Amino acid sequence: MGSFGDYLQKSDWKNEKHVPVIEIKGKPQKGEPFDVDLSVGYEIPHPHTTDHHIRWIKLFFQPEGEKFTVHLGSYYFEAHAESVKGADQGPAKCEPFVTTSVTLEQPGKLMAISYCNIHGLWESEEEVKF
Repeated sequence: MGSFGDYLQKSDWKNEKHVPVIEIKGKPQKGEPFDVDLSVGYEIPHPHTTDHHIRWIKLFFQPEGEKFTVHLGSYYFEAHAESVKGADQGPAKCEPFVTTSVTLEQPGKLMAISYCNIHGLWESEEEVKF
């Protein structure tokens, strides 16, 4: 049996629809809030159906030179057009996109994990420098 990391898939989000995309808005400054967009299916759309969808994205921060990772947030997408009328007949569905605001006191790496109900766990990362 492997470790958790053995089950995380990684690829270039420009070529793979399951990879979480981390977009840092503006130039981060130490101790100042900045926005981060998280999404799945940025270049290649991911299905948003009852049978095949993104359930969640989680955002973490790995401070430079530190051992421990900080969990910044979990973002759930819980409507997938399910209905008593049948699959994909429901009145609403969530798109796997969220904007959050973070404040960092040191540079490091933002890391995201997304979960597709069919294709499992996917990861990506983005450096943050001041």
